[in-house]
Amino acid sequence: MYFPTYRPRRLRQNENLRRLIRETKLSVDDLIYPLFVTYGQGVKKEISSMPGNYQMSIDNLVEEVKRAESLGIPAIILFGIPEQKDETASGAYADKGIVQEAIRTIRKANLNILVITDVCLCEYMSHGHCGIVEGDKVLNDPTLELLAKTALSHAEAGADIVAPSDMMDGRVAAIRDILDEHNFFDVPIMSYAAKYASGFYGPFREAAESTPQFGDRRSYQMDPPNSLEALRETALDIEEGADIVMVKPALPYLDIIYQVKQEFGLPVAAYNVSGEFSMVKAAALKGWVDEKKVALEVLTSIKRAGADMILTYYAPDAAEWISGKQQ
Repeated sequence: MYFPTYRPRRLRQNENLRRLIRETKLSVDDLIYPLFVTYGQGVKKEISSMPGNYQMSIDNLVEEVKRAESLGIPAIILFGIPEQKDETASGAYADKGIVQEAIRTIRKANLNILVITDVCLCEYMSHGHCGIVEGDKVLNDPTLELLAKTALSHAEAGADIVAPSDMMDGRVAAIRDILDEHNFFDVPIMSYAAKYASGFYGPFREAAESTPQFGDRRSYQMDPPNSLEALRETALDIEEGADIVMVKPALPYLDIIYQVKQEFGLPVAAYNVSGEFSMVKAAALKGWVDEKKVALEVLTSIKRAGADMILTYYAPDAAEWISGKQQ
């Protein structure tokens, strides 16, 4: 096929032609909306590095979940900010913990939306790491019990999906075992299978108040130059019982999303993380880019790489842009 017989521009002449041959179509069905819940009443504290996103008390959280449902967003993922932190992350698995109470309140509202919960300990630890600490080391195996207890407490409160993000070895198996032991056979695990030690998490750490008090997370999160390791990590999580596997962050790791999808064929989630969101938002606020155009291009690139679902702070805006609904 050569010019002039073949002219690719023939099929780009107008929007209807472009729609007919479009290979990748972003849908509201692809979106998962991350939300931050905290203690109190009437709290809606804007996160300075993530304009338009908030730490919300449960009453305001429920209203935001209602808005997400009205936009057709199929799922939210909850991150909790506890009232107190300690060295055993007791707030993460407490029966009346902030996430557990939020789940129950959302359930009482009878909303047609999936509730996914982030299973991690960093927000609840006084030192900000994702596991039990001894000296300057984050201990893997003793942490598994706490992660399993946290996942079970979320399932007991009514979570639809639990999503371990800690990157401890063996945590998917520990969670699957405890869920099955308590007859939560039908609760899927969305594993953060390939989570990199990224510089794109800064705004999230403000939002979740989870900055490590010493060192960093490179002993448990993945080294950014590695790709084969991501496939090994993903294979391990699948063998341990993961139902959905996630790559995080998304934009710098589109190649990993593609490889994971091609290699395993399981549903793949990708996290369009806080730093990716904030870069676009900051440039848009400066008038340097068209926010709608760039945000949708970013999300489409993530889906084109192979993601079946995208966790993104742009979920409500994207839902409005895609559907044409304005609220």
